[in-house]
Amino acid sequence: MKRSCAIVGCGKVGSTLARLMARAGYDLAGLASKSLSSAQKTGEKTNCDIFGTIPWEVTLLADVVFITTPDGKIEETCRDIAENSGFKKDAAVFHCSGSLPSTILSSAKSNNAVIGSMHPLQSFAAVGETENPFEGIVVAVEGEAAAVQIARDIAGALGGNCLTLKTEAKMLYHASAVVASNYFVTVQNLAVQLIKAAGIPEKDAFEVLGPLVKGTLSNIEKTGTVKALTGPIARGDVETVQDHVKAIQAWKPELLQLYKTLGRYTLPIAKAAGGLSEEAGRQMNRHLAE
Repeated sequence: MKRSCAIVGCGKVGSTLARLMARAGYDLAGLASKSLSSAQKTGEKTNCDIFGTIPWEVTLLADVVFITTPDGKIEETCRDIAENSGFKKDAAVFHCSGSLPSTILSSAKSNNAVIGSMHPLQSFAAVGETENPFEGIVVAVEGEAAAVQIARDIAGALGGNCLTLKTEAKMLYHASAVVASNYFVTVQNLAVQLIKAAGIPEKDAFEVLGPLVKGTLSNIEKTGTVKALTGPIARGDVETVQDHVKAIQAWKPELLQLYKTLGRYTLPIAKAAGGLSEEAGRQMNRHLAE
């Protein structure tokens, strides 16, 4: 028998979660949101007629409670519910923040609830009303053992694959996601600016660089980061790296520091791959120094 579920916070994540939980066979015990219209709209889409603006009025009978308010309001919302005895005994209380640990829900334990977090490694910004953003993605979970098991069951029912994190290191997981997604855009922008300075129109940049980028991602997936590394640093080509530094200094000096920093952090990867000698590494480090 599927557990009953309440959603507190009917924004993009909360409303999507409510829709998917209902589709997966979970009974929606209630919906709450700061905006009554948001809760009502989500209720209409999920055939849930229990909704309102007071969270503890919809959470009390739920086996599972998701607090999907903005990150800055999660701890306060949980505390308000707990102070109004709004969690049933042994209920599992979750938030879906990628950066915050489950411990911000500790107030729920005063109601004898268990706590955890469940973060889908996915952007909900462009999710359509018929799509399932959980399908085939990684869902990172952490918290108390009982809560983690429930989160794994829910993630599986929604089509996701679970990854269990250390609660105390949750922020490192989020930093990793930021580097993989956001900073990847920064590196690609660096490449676009350099090739633009070389005479390629910006609108054509990805047509030129795209196959290389996709091939590199494919190689990382197949062999890992160390073996996927190619280029002048990987083969110990000191002269080419030196020429890069000179050219960027002459044409795009504002980008040189980023190029050098990325180069310095590439050196140990090249050494691990076995293609960079100690002497070549020392010479490159001098050229890439701040």
